Amino acid sequence: MHLLVIGYVWPEPNSSAAGSRMMQLLNCFHKNQWQVSFASPAQKTEHMADLSQLNIQAEHIELNNASFDHYIADKKPDIVMFDRFMMEEQFGWRVEKFSPDTLRVLNTEDLHSLRQARHVALKQKKPFQTEDLYSDHGIREIAAIHRCDLTLMISEVETKLLIEEFQVPDTHVFHLPFMLPSPSKTEDLTPFEQRQHFISIGNFRHAPNWDAVLQLKTEIWPKIRKRLPSAELHIYGAYPPPKATQLHNAKEGFLVKGWAENAQDVMQKARICLAPLRFGAGIKGKLVEAMQTGTPSITTHIGAEAMHGILPWNGVITDDIDTFIDAAVSLYDDKTSWQLMQQNGNEILASRYQAEEWEPKLINRLTLQTTLKDKLRKKHFIGLMLRHHSLKSTQYMSQWIELKNAIEEK
Repeated sequence: MHLLVIGYVWPEPNSSAAGSRMMQLLNCFHKNQWQVSFASPAQKTEHMADLSQLNIQAEHIELNNASFDHYIADKKPDIVMFDRFMMEEQFGWRVEKFSPDTLRVLNTEDLHSLRQARHVALKQKKPFQTEDLYSDHGIREIAAIHRCDLTLMISEVETKLLIEEFQVPDTHVFHLPFMLPSPSKTEDLTPFEQRQHFISIGNFRHAPNWDAVLQLKTEIWPKIRKRLPSAELHIYGAYPPPKATQLHNAKEGFLVKGWAENAQDVMQKARICLAPLRFGAGIKGKLVEAMQTGTPSITTHIGAEAMHGILPWNGVITDDIDTFIDAAVSLYDDKTSWQLMQQNGNEILASRYQAEEWEPKLINRLTLQTTLKDKLRKKHFIGLMLRHHSLKSTQYMSQWIELKNAIEEK
């Protein structure tokens, strides 16, 4: 298989869960000896992964430029994977026109419109409702999903939402969580006695993470610190803006550390991970890393959504601030409960995120989807309709005539 990934950004596995997820996908394709190219219109960064180590060609492409037409026509990959729906909007029609036999796959990371709609509901101080997804952003994202041959969904909750609420055929969506190595044995993890302090981690450019930091600063940490005066909260995350670093206060034990060269290294030194997420979507990389390092976590129902199934959480899930604080204080000094939560995390990882289980499923599904591509395209009427050129032709013709008339009147 020859696969082309069109990235919204270059993968930064140490900056975000999305970057880690992309590297999991690329590693899977590399292990199966697929020929992979990665192209992006974004500027390269100092923190991006070295794709050459996986024999992946890294190529720059331009937005709104016919040069991509020649690029894709020459390459004619078996599969194109759009990383996030904005890349499908930009390049999907060009792939369809100049390489029509290419399978078009969308990698969502999370359902962006769900995250945004929950954020809007929070700001408006009202409960989130499914109808909140019917926004311009939601329409664009769901349309992109319908136009693709297959969409990879990291959350089973969002997979169900697409099928039941937005009529995406189950033949066109595939639930694919993080693909991780087998968890370490609990006896090999950093023990309770060698850990101290609390940790919160997440890319500062991601709105849910910044909101969580503000919650910690104003509502949660002062009360924890009052009950545990020697404890500290270490805040890590890529790209901290001045407004974040200004929150640093050593006297309060609120330490904004910024970039972590190795997230798992700092996570395994902490005793408890705090993630008071009030909105968001997908599944949370920080909470997976907490499980991998044996660090119990206190989070919300949004934070733990779609992550543990019917298995007990590796800590406490609550949306009530006082309960959140009580749980953090109680678990911090309770070795027996702490070790039980650590074991819970291992069981979640072993049952839900094993790469050896999910990698073959991904390869098999993409291979099957390629084989059935033409048949499935004909059966998916909404997809056919959304890709039909005539849907916008009346608008464009009207605008062209309007412009033509305006020029003639001058």
